[in-house]
Parts: sequence; C-alpha cells; structure tokens
Amino acid sequence: MNLPSFPDNPTPEGIVAQPVLTSDGVRLRSAVWRPAGPVRGTICLFQGRAETIEKYFEVVHELLERNFAVAALDWRGQGGSERRLRNPKKGHVDDFIEYERDVEAFMQQVVLPDCPPPYFALAHSTGGLVLLRVARRSRLAFTRMVLVSPLLDLGAMNPPRKFVNATCSALSLLGLGDAFPPAARLARLEARGFEGNQLTGDARRFARTVAIGKTAPTLTIGPPTIGWLSAACRAMIEAEDPAFAASVKIPTLIVAGSEDRVVSPLAIERFVREMRLGSQIMIPGARHEIMMEREPIRELFWAAFDAFIPGSED
Repeated sequence: MNLPSFPDNPTPEGIVAQPVLTSDGVRLRSAVWRPAGPVRGTICLFQGRAETIEKYFEVVHELLERNFAVAALDWRGQGGSERRLRNPKKGHVDDFIEYERDVEAFMQQVVLPDCPPPYFALAHSTGGLVLLRVARRSRLAFTRMVLVSPLLDLGAMNPPRKFVNATCSALSLLGLGDAFPPAARLARLEARGFEGNQLTGDARRFARTVAIGKTAPTLTIGPPTIGWLSAACRAMIEAEDPAFAASVKIPTLIVAGSEDRVVSPLAIERFVREMRLGSQIMIPGARHEIMMEREPIRELFWAAFDAFIPGSED
C-alpha cells in the first residue's frame, strides 16, 4: 500500500493508506489525509480512467491548504487496485455498476467511519460519470459535487460513439470483450510526447505524469478493452436520457474545457441544461485535465471550486 513520492510531485504528509474490499471481492487502494488546522469537511477525490492517486498529489496539497481532509481512491483495474485480467495493463470492467460498487465500499469502509463531515465529491472524467450514476440513485453522504470534464460522450479525437458502441458490442458478443480494440496501441505517454497531446497545455505537469509511469510502471494501464468501451458507451447512452440528469439531487458544479477533445463539451452543456441542481463553467483554452493545466486555467478552476464548495462553517 505504499504510495511513491517524486521530486516534482512529493507525497503530502500525513498519508494513511487503507485497503478497501468491495461487495464482489475486489481489493482497492485508498488514501486519507487530514489538514494540520481545523477541518472544514472531507473532499472525496475520484480520478479518471487510467489515473492513480499519485497523479493528484498537487491537488491533495491544495485541498489540505484549504483545511479539507482528503480521501482518494484508485478504481478497480488501475493504479494500486486489483486488476481483473491476467494482463495487468488491461483495466477492464463489464459494466459501470462495478465502479458504483467501488464508491459504495469506499464510502462505507473509509469515508463515513474515518473522515469528518460534511462530505464533498471531486471527480474527473470517468469518475464524473460514475458519480452521476451514483447520485441519481442515492445522495450517499455528499453535500455537493464538483465534476471536471465528465465522460458524457466521446470527444472529437475519438471515433463517433455510435460506431464505437456498435463495434464493441458486436465484438463483445463474439467473446472478445477482454481484448484491446484492433487499432489500439500500447504506446506510452512519454512516447507520444507533449506536443499534440490532448490532456494538458502544461509541459511540466505533463512530464510529472510521465515520471509516475517511469518510476512506478505497475500503476499504469494501457488502452481501454473492448468490453470497457462497450460498458462506457452503455453508461453514456443512459446519461443522455433527460430524466437521468433531472434525477441527480445533489447540487453539482460541472467544469469543462473549451479545447477538450477527449470528452464532448457539447454533451456536457446538454446534460447541465436538464439538471435541476446543476451549473456549469466552461474554461476557455482548457484541455481535458483541467486540474493538471496551466496556472491561469487552474486559477479559474480553483476560484469556481472555492465559490461552490462551502466549508462546515460557511
């Protein structure tokens, strides 16, 4: 359960790593931090696909400075959590309900017993879609949620979702759900390079993410499997129903980037219009990983976060 530290990305002090066991028997890795001063509540941090707790150390530092406790989770199939398939580079699920089980176990075993209320969710990309799925069924314990670049449809860099869904559904029926898509390549992030990357416009933070993979390659995974893509498409299709957005009863702020080509900013705008308790901020010039972006973009993000997430004394 060790979390490695990096010269440009040190582990925040006071970390308590905790194992989590889901209802279907999957072992997950989680971590909790408490601030040095008075605690304003707990931010539950949910990452995107293929990410790790280590990638968010800077964000954890910034939340601790705001006097929030932080509880973070590695989804099943990635980071330091258990892999389902023999090939550890395949972060696979058959259905997004499996991620919902991760959230439930994390909240019941780590957050509710060990972390001070009130509880707020901060989620990125795939994590954002999972939290919306959870929130439509139950409020859990979250007072508010901030979702960054949630996966509500595929962005411009990807093939159309209808094509991906039809192709991956057919291949899954043929028993190929555990395989990588035919055109997928196991190219490492550093091999693709900073120039032309679709994640961030900040070269230093891009290099920091690359360093995690070089130093701790067991934390990384490759492209999504055919089955994962099929599950993601089904989850996105469910979220298109206007009743889905209207059923989310937790006040939610969605932050999107105008230059995001990984997920669809237009789909995010459509979703927010159907929400009863939702609002959106579009940050000009931001790519997909807004919390890993250039400082002017991150300043806008944190200003929106601070205005939306109240502490227990507010």
